[in-house]
Amino acid sequence: MVRGALGKSYSDGEEIIRQGNVGESMYVVQSGRVEVIQSTPGGETQHLAFLEAGDFFGEMAIFEKQRRSATVRASGQARVLKIDKKTLLRRIREDPLLAVNLLKTMSHRIRELDAELSQCRGAGT
Repeated sequence: MVRGALGKSYSDGEEIIRQGNVGESMYVVQSGRVEVIQSTPGGETQHLAFLEAGDFFGEMAIFEKQRRSATVRASGQARVLKIDKKTLLRRIREDPLLAVNLLKTMSHRIRELDAELSQCRGAGT
């Protein structure tokens, strides 16, 4: 999204965002890899995804001020760029295709979740 900008470096296992906290920014992985994890009601930690350079996370906080649905932490050394709502909207005005790509990725994630939910429901019958 923002090329050439300096993000923040995170060490292996260092949290970038924490499940349950209210967020107002999204993030773009500039280098390295991050892991998305979620705590279950039973207190267990569930791996959801690995994200790599070019991937983004935390975007739901840009659109609604809700608590974070997952924790994201560095998996090895990672550099991540934080983007606030004002910056994102300015970039979308400059490049409307950015909004299309953001929606495309979000749609893909929803489709994957729908497939997983369908599998879980099918396994329970």
